[in-house]
Amino acid sequence: MVVIGGGYTGINAARELARRGVSVSLIEARTLGYGASTRNGGIVHPGYKWGPRELIHRYGDDTGRALYQETLDGYETVKRLISQEAIDCDFREVGHLELAYAPSHVKELQHAQASLASMGADATIVPRERIREEIGSDAYYGALVVGGSGLLHPGRYFAGLVGAADRAGADLHEDVRARAIRRLGEGRFAVETERGTIRARDVFVATNGYTDGVVPFLRRRIIPIGSYIIASEPLPEELARELSPRGRSFFDTKNFLYYWHVSADRRMVFGGRASFMPTSIDQTAAILHKGLLEVHPQLAGYRIEYAWGGNVGFTFDRMPHAGRTAEGVAYAMGCCGTGVALMTHLGTKVGEWLAGGEAPVLARLKFPLVPAPYEGRPWFLPFAGEWFRLQDWLAARARD
Repeated sequence: MVVIGGGYTGINAARELARRGVSVSLIEARTLGYGASTRNGGIVHPGYKWGPRELIHRYGDDTGRALYQETLDGYETVKRLISQEAIDCDFREVGHLELAYAPSHVKELQHAQASLASMGADATIVPRERIREEIGSDAYYGALVVGGSGLLHPGRYFAGLVGAADRAGADLHEDVRARAIRRLGEGRFAVETERGTIRARDVFVATNGYTDGVVPFLRRRIIPIGSYIIASEPLPEELARELSPRGRSFFDTKNFLYYWHVSADRRMVFGGRASFMPTSIDQTAAILHKGLLEVHPQLAGYRIEYAWGGNVGFTFDRMPHAGRTAEGVAYAMGCCGTGVALMTHLGTKVGEWLAGGEAPVLARLKFPLVPAPYEGRPWFLPFAGEWFRLQDWLAARARD
């Protein structure tokens, strides 16, 4: 078995396959965890971009409920792996807040609360007059508190997963880029790389936001979108408690959303979709710093010490996908920004599936093409970005 891609999905699939006695080699074009698996905000929560009711409306009662249950299982998978593999990653189960950017967004949060409640999820509305109990900011009009989510240090978590895969017997290789996949006779594949050809019974592609043309079917379905993060210098304890009284993570309801938390070492970690235009880390850091001060003006006197960014894999229907191409190449990708728990679990489930178990529920879904001339370079993102920015501007007018 060959696994292409050394992020959450690939490393967990390799671990599970090796654990079940399958001979597996994983190849990564750069370093293990190069993409969003180590460059994310460390927020761990179940769910997709669509809530339970939307999933049921789109896919029917049975599949919709099974899809959402799989994300709940994904969160538990993260907790189980941290415990079983003794991964030291500052994990804390603290819940998160979704914050209403405009008055009209409060009703959306109320719908989301009812949707989550229909699946037995712990979710509570916080009115604006009580929001200071949850966050040191007056920038929002209400919030939805969701339990059953947590925070971790993504680099340490990923290092623990690599160690688990290595101990299970997976053969892990960095700096090996796959160039092509050819179908051979007798149900086998040849994976051509920069260092030679690997022959295998199965190939699993898990490249998400860094999907290239090695499988054209996948390149035409994955949209890489930049996500960027800044981190402050360590903050005084009293200020850290003011910013996040209960230690939760935060999201807002803008299209160009922000997501943030105070880390275990008391840094403000603040991220978002800063731009859909070609940009740089310095430019996006300036955009995010301005946004941070709008949310938390009390941080005006504190330095930003780190800034980074990378690609998130989006799909046209804003759902992850798993399955096989017509040629028989297996795949799982398209986290759409909710990857820590989801892709950890999906990689594990694909490992079970390729070792002879059941396919993930996501394999029931059709994987739609991007409905535009597209071969991996998302030329249309600036236009989409301007539409989303207009929606946020209109919401901001309502705030005023």
